[in-house]
Amino acid sequence: MYLKYGIMDNIKKNKEIDILALVVKVWEKRKTLYAFVVGFVCLGLVVALTQQKQYTANVVLAPEATSMGMSQNLSDIASMIGIGSGGGGNNIDAIYPDIYPEIFASSDFIVKLFDIPVNVKGVTKTYYRHIKEDTRTPILSYPKLWISKLFAKKDNVKQSSGVNPYRLTKEQDGICGAIRKSIGCQLNKGTSLIDIYVTDTDPEIAASMADTLKSRLQEYITLYRTQKARQDYDNAKKINAEAKIIYERARQKYASYSDANKDVQLASFQSIIEELENDMQLKFNNYTETAQQMRRAEEKIQENTPAFTELQSATVPLRASSTPRSIIVIMYALVGVFADVVWVLFLQKLFYKK
Repeated sequence: MYLKYGIMDNIKKNKEIDILALVVKVWEKRKTLYAFVVGFVCLGLVVALTQQKQYTANVVLAPEATSMGMSQNLSDIASMIGIGSGGGGNNIDAIYPDIYPEIFASSDFIVKLFDIPVNVKGVTKTYYRHIKEDTRTPILSYPKLWISKLFAKKDNVKQSSGVNPYRLTKEQDGICGAIRKSIGCQLNKGTSLIDIYVTDTDPEIAASMADTLKSRLQEYITLYRTQKARQDYDNAKKINAEAKIIYERARQKYASYSDANKDVQLASFQSIIEELENDMQLKFNNYTETAQQMRRAEEKIQENTPAFTELQSATVPLRASSTPRSIIVIMYALVGVFADVVWVLFLQKLFYKK
């Protein structure tokens, strides 16, 4: 038993001695340590000074429950206990808050942001031009950029006046990717709050684009959820307009005949007037019924329109959200220390074999 503990103590002492020996070995080569640290600090300074400051603005929304969403929850419960809803799934709302981030990442959604006007130091330009002209490529990305250009294939997509989201040019695809990285939407599943954020080199543009994204998301969801109701409304409006024309014709026919034969007392003429009056009344009843259908369709649009409560509006950020330059330099200094340890303990033996 004592022998076992003695062996364990010796192993621990040997490990401590080994670690201490490694530290001493690195310190003995401290000239290389200074060289590595100074070199990486200089590299960190270059990266930190060439990096553009980034500012992040966000909007927080709380979606309100709609009757469409409530009916969907009831349908889910009914299906769980084996009761069919009988609706064939037509009322299912396919756009859940969970997929809002996917909407933001879609090229179709991003392409529609290209032409949004933004103000850059007093100059108005499109958001596309701002990303293209005012965003610098990080210095560490230059090797990757040069290699990609060296082996890049020729762009066969012809540049046109418009933008086709299904066939982007290389430049448009690059701008689309840059925007995709700078915007986002997060859902807090615990509170159901929606956080929309935009990161940009200009704090005012970050705030204005966050507000624009909020409006675009609301429009996108509203258009989807009210699509069927709007189609029904358009059809009801068309039918109502046709019914009005038919009623107006019947009314004019009745009025003309009555005025032309107002002094005639023959039973045959009175019979025709009664028939025209009855026909006019039927046309009027049909017209009023189609008008009611149109109003009900319009109410359905309002019923299906989602409502969002804005808990936090977009404000111009005062502080940069990017990593501070001092932290970047410190991180590169630590990388320099690690690189020196690897060099002294492992790589130096390989390059300087005796």
